[in-house]
Parts: sequence; C-alpha cells; structure tokens
Amino acid sequence: MLYYAVITALLATTLLALVRAILGPSVYDRVLAVNMIGTKTVLLLAVVSFLYGRPDFLDLALAYALINFIGVLAVLEFFRSRAMREAAEAAEAAEED
Repeated sequence: MLYYAVITALLATTLLALVRAILGPSVYDRVLAVNMIGTKTVLLLAVVSFLYGRPDFLDLALAYALINFIGVLAVLEFFRSRAMREAAEAAEAAEED
C-alpha cells in the first residue's frame, strides 16, 4: 500500500515539474524541470521494479538516468555556446558603430 502512495507522490511531483517546464520563465528553469522529470521517471521505474519483482527494470532505470544526464549536459552546452556566440556578435556590431 505504501508503494502506491510513493507512485502517486512521484506522479504528482512530475506533474508540477511539467508545469514548470511549460511556464518557464527562463530556458534554464525549463531544462531543470525536464531533468527533474527524468529523475522522477528513474525513481518510478525503480519502484515499479521492486513492486513487480523485476530487477531487469533497474537496468533500464540506470540506462535512462545516464541518457538523461548526458542529454541535459548537451542541451545546456548548446544554450551556453549560443549565448556566447550572440554576445560576440553584439560586441562586434557595437564596435562597428
């Protein structure tokens, strides 16, 4: 019975993270919310794995956690390099004026 409460709490916090991912206000808030959704998914897989007695789900949870981590790092690096490129272009445009 307690596992169903844990699953309900995980789904509720995932919904709250989804709201944060949609509303923003900044890109970094959205990326953090998507990372949180990924973490909650890993926890949900672990609970379901224990509930059904399927330890192979833990392998899936680990693989998903690694993909989530690498994906978040890639997205943050993309936004950081884009911001640096835009700042360099703005500085170059200011020098020309």
